[in-house]
Parts: sequence; C-alpha cells; structure tokens
Amino acid sequence: MRPGPGRDLGPLLAGAATAVAGTGAVLALTGSDSPLRGPFTFFFLLAAPAAAFAAALRGLEPFTRLLVSVAGAIVVDMLVAQGMLAVHGWSPTGGVVAVTAISVLTLLLVVLAERRRSARGQDG
Repeated sequence: MRPGPGRDLGPLLAGAATAVAGTGAVLALTGSDSPLRGPFTFFFLLAAPAAAFAAALRGLEPFTRLLVSVAGAIVVDMLVAQGMLAVHGWSPTGGVVAVTAISVLTLLLVVLAERRRSARGQDG
C-alpha cells in the first residue's frame, strides 16, 4: 500500500469506468437520444470484453495485460459486427447484447476455472 493522497485513485477510476460503461449500455439498449450515447456506448463496447480478458490474463505483466485485453476487445467487437453483417441482422442494440453476452460468458469461464483450480488445490 502506497502512502499519500493518490492511494485510493485506482478503485475510484475503476468505479467511474464501470459507471460510464453501464450508462453506455443502458443508453444504447433504451435507444436514448442523449449526446452521450455514442461515446459511452463505444466505451462500453471496449471496456466490457477488455475487462473479461484482463480477468483471464492475470499472470501477465500489467502493460502486456492491458494491451492484449484491449486488442481482444477490438477483435470481439469486429467479429460481432462482421457476423451480424454477414447474416444481414445488423442492429446497434443487437451488437451491444452480443458483446455483453460474450463478455459475461468469458467472465463466467474465468470464475469456473478459478473455482476448479482452488478445489483441486484443496483436494491434493
């Protein structure tokens, strides 16, 4: 733990990022006409899969983890867009739902793998 006034900045920034991303998802799903809809939704589309990948890549150095997570988020976004365009089913709401589902499934797999690893560690 670092002494000084900046020691609580990490959790504060994480909370602010979560609030912005959540607001972006809600604005996109409700079809709001807010001028914040575009930037907040864009942030959500990058942050949700990046956070899921970062949770899966805990063993990497912080900068490497950040770089790989953001690259993975861009790949997920592009694959979702390409898949939706290929089947002629493009919609912004559908894209947000698909990216959310992929991010949640990735996080679920990470949690299940950690539980399996901890259960295996307790057994032997």
